[in-house]
Amino acid sequence: MPQEVLTEAAAEMVDWHGSGMSVMEMSHRGKEFISIYEQAQLDLRELLAVPDNFKILFMQGGGLAENAIVPLNLSSRRLSADATGSADFVVTGSWSQKSQQEARKYCSVNIAASNETDGRTSLPDPASWQLTPGASYVHICSNETIDGVEYHTLPDLRSLGSEAPLVVDCSSHVASRPVNWSHVGLAFAGAQKNLGPAGLTLVVVREDLLGHAMSVCPSAFNYKTVADNQSMFNTPPTYAIYIAGLVFQWLKRQGGIPVMEARNQAKATLLYNAIDHSQLYFNKVASSCRSRMNVPFFLRDESLNDAFLAGARAHGLLQLKGHKSVGGMRASIYNAMPIEGVQALVNYLHEFEKRRS
Repeated sequence: MPQEVLTEAAAEMVDWHGSGMSVMEMSHRGKEFISIYEQAQLDLRELLAVPDNFKILFMQGGGLAENAIVPLNLSSRRLSADATGSADFVVTGSWSQKSQQEARKYCSVNIAASNETDGRTSLPDPASWQLTPGASYVHICSNETIDGVEYHTLPDLRSLGSEAPLVVDCSSHVASRPVNWSHVGLAFAGAQKNLGPAGLTLVVVREDLLGHAMSVCPSAFNYKTVADNQSMFNTPPTYAIYIAGLVFQWLKRQGGIPVMEARNQAKATLLYNAIDHSQLYFNKVASSCRSRMNVPFFLRDESLNDAFLAGARAHGLLQLKGHKSVGGMRASIYNAMPIEGVQALVNYLHEFEKRRS
């Protein structure tokens, strides 16, 4: 979280704008919170350049819940008489793997492509995807936090001969770069990486994809119901929306998404260069699809892992241990991480290696 946002929220904790209330005490239908919600909507639409024919929904459940909510809303949609009611998945890491497993509860799933055979270190060329004619949608995770692969360009399904909408799980790099909405039917993101605290889930969905939910879809998860009720069919995560709204305003003060993209590219380049020019550390991911948000790396001598982490903690560098499924190390350098923080990590990488050379 940006320090400015935390400071502002602390100042407003017990009395928001002279209302005599904390945001946590407000009715979600009261004029005070409605003003917070409406401003957050406007700011996010401006920041992400969301077209008018897309609805912005503030929901709950996180990305994992969306793995069920998406097929509940889209898999019954038929594009043609020969539609299959299936969904295509491109599996490129742990999160897209979880997505396709969950979707199988609600529809037929086809694995259109996978990078499993190369150890999750590249992205399959869209030209090689085996897409299903008449599929209800095509799902990708555009940034895999655990494996460190990222689509630097979203695929254009129309160029691949598919009319299916592209569904993008962008939880871990939302607002880190511009979005080409002409390639997207629906994008969803948990807020807790770049937008705010856990509890809020962002869904941006094209209007023609509304109104196709299965009859068993819970009303609170039916995108049309949520859209028709301005994300207030049930009580929304009001405080998380408020904090996200402060983040949106902070992003605007920084210069918007293009400025953040340039900063993120600079941070990632600094860190990858340090790893690539080292004799001790290495990264496995192909340079063409390295994540700008999550940088996994390994020590060639893994017996040094504990010493590396202990030294990092002593330098104020925390949470560098890699995910248990892949091991090694991982640096997450989300929007709020300043380049000075990345430079501090790079300095420590050099220092630790020098002491062991």
